[in-house]
Amino acid sequence: MYKKILLAYDGSEHSKRAGENAIHIAKCGGSDSKLEIVYVVDANKAKHDVLSNWNSLSIEEKRKELLTGVTKKATDEGVDYTIQILQGEAGPSIIKYANGNNFDLVIIGSRGLDGIQEFVLGSVSHKVAKRANCPVLIVK
Repeated sequence: MYKKILLAYDGSEHSKRAGENAIHIAKCGGSDSKLEIVYVVDANKAKHDVLSNWNSLSIEEKRKELLTGVTKKATDEGVDYTIQILQGEAGPSIIKYANGNNFDLVIIGSRGLDGIQEFVLGSVSHKVAKRANCPVLIVK
């Protein structure tokens, strides 16, 4: 049913649970299902990473390390996946990517790492659910 699945992942507990659900759904979809794991780096985070780690290889490695839990589980479960690192504000970046790449389903955690920003600006998951052109599964 869902062959092309986007998982928005930031390493938070909610996104880890979203990852488990995404892997389960992709596995149930059979060998045709593809999981794309998207991690969004906003401008402030990118600036902090560059200032803290002048070695760009170190920055890339840290970002990949954040994804290790979900990628290992996907590999263990035999789920085909790719990783996409986007730049920008999380909500609009995920929406643009999802709508521009014809996903069958977007899976996202109900809360991310930046709780204060969510409270002030509205949750990323809520923005994605309202503006994505495909079904969105929000995982608590």
